[in-house]
Order: sequence, then structure tokens, then C-alpha cells
Amino acid sequence: MKNSQRSFSSILLVGALLAALVGCQKQEGPAEKAGKEVDKASEKVGQKIEQAGESIKDAAKGDKK
Repeated sequence: MKNSQRSFSSILLVGALLAALVGCQKQEGPAEKAGKEVDKASEKVGQKIEQAGESIKDAAKGDKK
């Protein structure tokens, strides 16, 4: 009888822990998604600015690509 109570208690505890873990999973909302899109866009802009800077530097040296 004690073993069955112990097993039931263990199963109940594991179930509660799993439920808590599922509840803590990060779910992205619309603001988080929009923020990621802004980050991607600003990274692309930064890359384009770097490319333009390299082109200007090359033009100043007289090199053409």
C-alpha cells in the first residue's frame, strides 16, 4: 500500500513539474516578432552602409569594382 502511494505521489510530482515547465515556455508576442524584424532590417542597413563605405574608400584610391 505504501509503495502504491509513493508511486502515485512520484507520478503526481513529475506531472506537476512538467506542467510548470510547459507553462514557462517563452511564447513570442507581436511586439517580440516586430522587434526581431526591426533588428534584421537594421542589420541589413548596417551592411549596406559598410559596403557603401568600402566603395567610397576604393573610389578615393582609384580602384573600381
